[in-house]
Amino acid sequence: MSAAAADATRIPGLFSWPTRVYWEDTDAGGLVYHAQYLAFMERARSEWVRALGYGQDGLRLQHGLLFVVAGMQIGFLKPGRLDDELRVTVELVRCRRASLIFVQRVMRGEERLIEAEVKIASVDARQLRPCPIPPALYAQLQAQEAPAPGG
Repeated sequence: MSAAAADATRIPGLFSWPTRVYWEDTDAGGLVYHAQYLAFMERARSEWVRALGYGQDGLRLQHGLLFVVAGMQIGFLKPGRLDDELRVTVELVRCRRASLIFVQRVMRGEERLIEAEVKIASVDARQLRPCPIPPALYAQLQAQEAPAPGG
């Protein structure tokens, strides 16, 4: 089991995925281009789903659904730089019948570079319209929900 998958099992709702900043991720000043953080967070969410036993395509084939980004609030706190080793976290904070809310962070060591709240919608893979998450998958996702603060 990978270290990231082990993180997902140890603490419900918390997952961590390592990445490195490559030349292609940066702007002319050697800083991570702002849109690249979206790709880092997308990869981490995809690996989170994979650690639960599903690939994105498996969700489509087995359950007829897709998870799509419906909204995002993002705070850019500090810049990432060429060759930085980063850790992208995924924390499921709310699981609803047809949507998920995640908090994601991009970290360099203990430094928080990015913090985002990401709303994901469950949509029917053929019609691309909102649909409920199937009961067995919904129960599995609910089990990954992070404990409420102070609880």
